[in-house]
Amino acid sequence: MTLKIVLADDHPIIVAAVRQLLERSGHEIVAVAGSSGSLMEILAQHPCDLVITDFSMPNEDEADGLSLIGLLQRRLPEMPLIVLTMVTNPAVLQSILDIGVRGLINKTDAMTELATAVQTVMRGQIYVSKASQRLLIQAGNGKSAQAVPLSPRETEVIRLFASGKSVTEIARQLNRSVKTISTQKQEAMAKLGLKNDFDIYAYAREKGMLS
Repeated sequence: MTLKIVLADDHPIIVAAVRQLLERSGHEIVAVAGSSGSLMEILAQHPCDLVITDFSMPNEDEADGLSLIGLLQRRLPEMPLIVLTMVTNPAVLQSILDIGVRGLINKTDAMTELATAVQTVMRGQIYVSKASQRLLIQAGNGKSAQAVPLSPRETEVIRLFASGKSVTEIARQLNRSVKTISTQKQEAMAKLGLKNDFDIYAYAREKGMLS
């Protein structure tokens, strides 16, 4: 069965590798987006069977991460979605699954896993790549570093702040008030014992929250 697939990623090498793999499997890449904004425009113009998207495509005025996934699911609730990511933080990975993504692939995995993920997801099942499974299992068994006691929203605020966005920019991107974002940031810092903005960046980098 030939699938019509829309691919979104801002890294040309990843795009080329994914395209080659999927076209070799007999599928058609009908369009490629390099940002979340262009992805939404493409989906309005190109009917497809599946969306494969990078988790993090930073842009000051466009959604990425959990906010992008949420936007896709609100606009196309029946569309199967596979997320590609370099993120290794178990809390972020679990949040991606909790929000309803059917496929989760870590970019450190062999790209051959993607073909299996596509088949699994199109059968209506969930596919989590081997590397992501290991990270989630280790976190559940307490083998990783201290688990992150943050809510999905707090996790997303910390990730976005560490990626270089200001509180105002995060509020605009997530469609929340500046006060709400500031509160979530402060509560997350208190939970994690972080004292300043540099600590946030160091924590996010150490915990694999940045792509």
